[in-house]
Amino acid sequence: MRLWDGTAWPDERPRSAVLVLKHCEALGRMFLPGTEVGLAEAYLHNDFDIEGDIEAAFEVADFLLTHLGDWKRKLKLAGLLVALPGRNGESTVQRAARHLLPRIRGKRHSLAQDRCAVTFHYDVSNDFYRLWLDRRMVYSCAYFQSPNDDLGTAQERKLDYLCRKLRLHAGQRLLDIGCGWGAFVIHAAKHFGVRAEGITLSKPQAEWARERVAEAGLVSEAKIELRDYREIAINGCELYDAIVSVGMAEHVGREGLPDYFAAARRALKPGGVFLIQAIGENIVARPENRTGSFIEQYASPEGDIPPLPMMLRAAVFA
Repeated sequence: MRLWDGTAWPDERPRSAVLVLKHCEALGRMFLPGTEVGLAEAYLHNDFDIEGDIEAAFEVADFLLTHLGDWKRKLKLAGLLVALPGRNGESTVQRAARHLLPRIRGKRHSLAQDRCAVTFHYDVSNDFYRLWLDRRMVYSCAYFQSPNDDLGTAQERKLDYLCRKLRLHAGQRLLDIGCGWGAFVIHAAKHFGVRAEGITLSKPQAEWARERVAEAGLVSEAKIELRDYREIAINGCELYDAIVSVGMAEHVGREGLPDYFAAARRALKPGGVFLIQAIGENIVARPENRTGSFIEQYASPEGDIPPLPMMLRAAVFA
């Protein structure tokens, strides 16, 4: 460690990683909240930094976890952290408590709150996502066949793979739930001749996707709508031959899975195919983290990765 006055601790010997404390309050800001959010916020606000091999720095976390099993030791350390000085008129306790304030309030996974959550995550700007996604703006895992594949090639391969798994052919009607920037809709309409529709809750995504559809000359074959999956219109409309949902199930929430699968089933023709690509949780169901996490507060509010058995149960009984 290197302290704010330049002192190295425990000695001056070179290390693979150095934890740099930027001021005397740094340790309190890092550990007093007792959560990963508090630690991450301390890093975001430049209370500390890591020089050298950042992976090696995680050995510190492993050490702390194995040496803090005694509640008396934890209580003593907590007292030392509370006693640390504050800056700018705000105590370490006051600042540590601020991460408990929810970013988004309301009934979990209601229509209104899900729209807020999607806006929080996706409406940062299309320019931001263009910095690190491929040119099609595919925001989910890609399929690489060799280390030499670039991201665009791997994403195109993934889109084609999904179309083949859906057994798409010309004239079919396809729905993409959570279509993002429209890459799958465009690929399916262009290369497999389907009538493709995509729905999203993000206005910037929809605008981008509609522009790409127009550029591809597919206005009559593909369309993008601002709509929740619970608002899929089927009354008086033709049912879908195939439905796909890529990277969307993580936004539904485990309590919303029955409605999610039921909505897809109502909209799907008998014998149709519903394909989901999603991040999977451990096979054994664990309780949700209701205390909040960094990714929930700063990246994906209301995000949830339910275990596979829970998803399968919701699908079977839809």
